[in-house]
Amino acid sequence: MKVAKVNLIPPYGGQLVNLMVGEEEKEEIKEKLLHIKSIQIPYRFVCDLEMLATGAFSPLTRFMGKEDYESVLESMRLKNGLLFPIPVILPVKKDRLKELKEGEWIAIRDPYNVPLAVMRIEEIYERDPQKEAKEVLKTTDPYHPLVPELFLWGEYCISGELKVIQLPEYYDFPEYRLTPQQTRQKLEKLGYENVVAFQTRNPMHRVHEELTKMARDRVNGALLITPAVGVTKQGDIDSYTRMRIYKTLYEKYYEKDKTLLAFIPLAMRMAGPREALWHGIIRRNYGANYFIVGRDHAGPGKDSKGRPFYEPYEAQKLFKEYEDEIGVKMIPFEELVYVPDIGKYIEKSEAEKKGYKYLSISGTQVREEYLKNGKPLPTWFTRPEVAQILLESYKPKHRQGFCIWLTGLPCAGKSTIGKILKVMLESKGRKVTFLDGDVIRTHLSEGLGFSKEDRIKNILRVGFVASEIVKHDGVVICALVSPYKMAREEVRNMIEEGKFIEVFVDAPVEVCEVRDVKGMYKKAKKGLIKGFTGVDDPYEPPENPEVYIDTTKLSPKESALKILKYLEKEGFIK
Repeated sequence: MKVAKVNLIPPYGGQLVNLMVGEEEKEEIKEKLLHIKSIQIPYRFVCDLEMLATGAFSPLTRFMGKEDYESVLESMRLKNGLLFPIPVILPVKKDRLKELKEGEWIAIRDPYNVPLAVMRIEEIYERDPQKEAKEVLKTTDPYHPLVPELFLWGEYCISGELKVIQLPEYYDFPEYRLTPQQTRQKLEKLGYENVVAFQTRNPMHRVHEELTKMARDRVNGALLITPAVGVTKQGDIDSYTRMRIYKTLYEKYYEKDKTLLAFIPLAMRMAGPREALWHGIIRRNYGANYFIVGRDHAGPGKDSKGRPFYEPYEAQKLFKEYEDEIGVKMIPFEELVYVPDIGKYIEKSEAEKKGYKYLSISGTQVREEYLKNGKPLPTWFTRPEVAQILLESYKPKHRQGFCIWLTGLPCAGKSTIGKILKVMLESKGRKVTFLDGDVIRTHLSEGLGFSKEDRIKNILRVGFVASEIVKHDGVVICALVSPYKMAREEVRNMIEEGKFIEVFVDAPVEVCEVRDVKGMYKKAKKGLIKGFTGVDDPYEPPENPEVYIDTTKLSPKESALKILKYLEKEGFIK
């Protein structure tokens, strides 16, 4: 009900945290920046820092210390007993510890070296990625998009007082990048005490439009659309395309006196049930007292055995259990379908109960049947403007980029196969970059040794370059031993879903040794080379590679042709 004076739900914990310093203190801190140590943090943690700074993670005032971290893992609660299901930490690598001391101030910079904040280090503690994955994500399966990443974060965490001097600067849609405080002020002007929030990381179609409007009417209040535009899942539609869609729908199809759009720089964990609860807490800080939870909220897809990571409605069940405690009521929705006979979207269970014929389109169908073929999406499914934006941003699959990742023991045949495949692809009109392990070591990774840590750095560097090539619709072939499964899976997560093709080039050690013209195996067996894969350092073979090649049975040419056939089958080449 619309009222004259609005009292929105108070922030979680009672107060909205604000870590931004005033102008005078900001200038003082900027003068000190040249004289204190700095750490650069990845974009994921930049997102977390911004959420901390603006109060989106209230009541948190810092990256978690050891007691909060361990308590959240074990019980979903901070050390003071307040429910908080996701750890918010700042990891650092072990080799940085010798530079950091408790009690000193350090600068926190973004990946481009822009200073964002200073921290007084009050705690340095060891983290447990195995336990993090098991407790928060309920899995250590590397098919979960966060698992490989969190295992490769730093082994330690730092925590302490934070002073934020500036937020990341955005040049895209600044009118919709609202802080919790700004969002609350705009919601108060709408004049509704009840606010229902909607979380999305995907383009919005008619089904989402109907769902959100139904929820708004159900609570007789305002609708807060809060897309996550920080780190989401590789393979998701890029944030710029999504933001164009959200802006178009909001401005053209929603009533402005009942609806508000606010982009949230949230780095998602894809943690299913726990994340749904966390999203509810975050939306409370933005002013919502109701939250829409779907059947697979923040779900990461399927595991290595083809099963969903989380059960259907598992997120709804956990949210319902704690909704009174966090003060945010759940609006659960089942799958909606379109019924042509009545011209409306209704819940699938209702349509089946009444015997209606209904229509629905899956995300795969959207990509494969429509966008891939330049075919407009039907108007019952999506607004014409949305269909046009998607068509403009989507290229046919045979014009998209992809990465062929050849992995296997030294001398298994990776480079030879890669060179042949490069020629075959170029003869079909594709421009190909070939990143060979030996060449990479000479240029991109000069100075790195062969310790496990340095090898992982090498793999991730190559992965980063490969991901940039694929992002711009290029083709890249990478031929590296890359012995560690988690590192390979992290590279997979850098690249859009379906565009990382892992090729296991298999050959027994004895065969590889015979092929070794450099004599590296012999040197390793004599102890002249330490940490050599296949001798005194293990190789972790892929469990489910897209292509398996036994080079004792196939020639290099036959091996390359097998990969080529896979690419043709998947539609990457005509």
